[in-house]
Amino acid sequence: MTATDLSTSVPYREVTDANGRVYRVGETDIDILGRKRKWMVILPWVGMMGISSAEYAFASAEDTLHTAHDWNSLHIFWMMTVWVFFQAAVAFPAGRLRESGRLPARWAMMIGASGTFMGYLSLALAPHVVFAYIGFSVLSGMGAGMVYATCVNMVGKWYPERRGGKTGFVNGGFAYGSVPFVFLLTGYMDLTNYRWVLLSVGVLLAAMVAFAGSFFKDPPKNWWPANVDPLNPPEDPRARRSLEKNPPAVKQYTPLEAWRTGRVALMWFCLACTSGVNIFGIAFQVDIGEEAGFAGGIVAAAMSLKALVNGSGRGVIGWLSDRYGRKQCLLAVCAILGCAQFGILWSAEARNLPLFLIFSAISGFGGGAIFPMFAALTADYFGENNNATNYGMVYSSKLVSGLGAGMGAVVVGAWGHSGAFVLAGCISFFAGFIALFLSQPGRPKSRDIQPNPQPLGEEMA
Repeated sequence: MTATDLSTSVPYREVTDANGRVYRVGETDIDILGRKRKWMVILPWVGMMGISSAEYAFASAEDTLHTAHDWNSLHIFWMMTVWVFFQAAVAFPAGRLRESGRLPARWAMMIGASGTFMGYLSLALAPHVVFAYIGFSVLSGMGAGMVYATCVNMVGKWYPERRGGKTGFVNGGFAYGSVPFVFLLTGYMDLTNYRWVLLSVGVLLAAMVAFAGSFFKDPPKNWWPANVDPLNPPEDPRARRSLEKNPPAVKQYTPLEAWRTGRVALMWFCLACTSGVNIFGIAFQVDIGEEAGFAGGIVAAAMSLKALVNGSGRGVIGWLSDRYGRKQCLLAVCAILGCAQFGILWSAEARNLPLFLIFSAISGFGGGAIFPMFAALTADYFGENNNATNYGMVYSSKLVSGLGAGMGAVVVGAWGHSGAFVLAGCISFFAGFIALFLSQPGRPKSRDIQPNPQPLGEEMA
């Protein structure tokens, strides 16, 4: 990967569409980056894989950490809950700093890499559970949130004409990047080696994040690919189909303007519900599998399959949303996620291992696919210029959905796994119902457009 230094600035022009939105055209990706913009998909994908194991593989290390440090099992679930809280909490302020120019993308990634290492360091060496909460839940959570917000928004800025598949691909690294570490933490790590295993993993993942982030660069405000005409249907059939199904925002909304449309609140609520169900499944699928009598290795395989499908499904649903529309795919995902919770419960109660694996994979697909949908919808509805801040508002719903692990433990204790999984399925269906009310602000609905009562020419007769 080589870069080309530009000695002179490249001329550009600004064009305005019928809605008053401004597009900056004329500069190519190579003019700005010195390399193809595909690297702003590959590198964010690597960065996302570097933070994935903290959420998706952490539950796999529960038994070893519980025994090694003599921590109460509830501490393990609440550590994950607090981690998710801080991962979501940092999204909005980080977005504000990024969009203001006070926090360059490269520095955001370096901070994230440091937090990633501190998380594993505290799990390995914490003399008391409080230090684990500070190092893993707080510092690692904030670092992961910094990386997540930076990577997801980076790819959306560089691919404004067909962001769905690209955003889904990058987002997928946050899930299937953890698969090797699920096996490592369940099949290899034990009381004799857990310290050096955790430290080694921390160093490796922090290095991945730092390396990827060192090449990050944002495009200029209002940038649009030079080979895609923003005022006319593009020649590229993929871009043309994507823009027909998911037209660009009518203007660049500020965070306050975006909030006033009411769409941010709807998206916040839907994401809170669905991501809460996803986190609940990550935390308790191992437990319900072991309760059903499945062997520990099989349950670990189910979790790995869930993480793999969770990640790869994000790219698939992103590609499908470019073809069939973001909202339509979101509704389908909510229904799939809800059905999967009932399927996991039914297969576990029936002690049917093949069905348990199948529904685990389906649940992984639904739980992962929601995230690229909301990331792409935010840019589709409100534009790219303030996307880091606007998506930070939507993504902050994980402040609530992170309770899916901690509160899930409370619900399981009161109602058992049956009641908890039934509740999770119903919450997913309700989120789908709320998503029916989503629509792009500022663009008239087709049913509101009245036909001309006088066909062309009659008004001149």
